Amino acid sequence: MQSANPASFSPDDFVWKGLTLTDSAAQQIIALSANDPHVKGLKVGVKQSGCAGFGYVMELVTEPAADDLQFTHQGASLFVPLQAMPFVDGTEVDFVREGLNQIFKFNNPKAQHACGCGESFGVE
Repeated sequence: MQSANPASFSPDDFVWKGLTLTDSAAQQIIALSANDPHVKGLKVGVKQSGCAGFGYVMELVTEPAADDLQFTHQGASLFVPLQAMPFVDGTEVDFVREGLNQIFKFNNPKAQHACGCGESFGVE
C-alpha cells in the first residue's frame, strides 16, 4: 500500500484519461511532419511561464523519450511527458484559425484560470 506522503507522488501511479486530438489538429501535425521523414509527431509539455503559472511547450519529435505517453488520431501522434500529465490530462488539442492567425488551442479541463493574453494557465 502506498503512503499518503506527497513526496511519494508518482505519475506512474495513476490511470490517465489521456489527451485527444481534433481532426484539424491531427491534420496540422501531419502537415508539420511531412517535410522530415524522421519526425514522428508533436510533443506537448508544460513549463512554468506567464502570469497564470504554466505555459504549453510544443516541439516536433524525432525520438520520443522513454516516459512519453503517445496519443494518436488519424495517423497523427501526440507525445506527452509523463510528468506533464497531472497538468494536461483530459485536454483536447485543436488547431484553429482565428482571423489571420492559426494556432493550436488547448481545451484543458484542469486549467482553473488563464492570463489575459491566453498564453498561460493555472491549476489548483
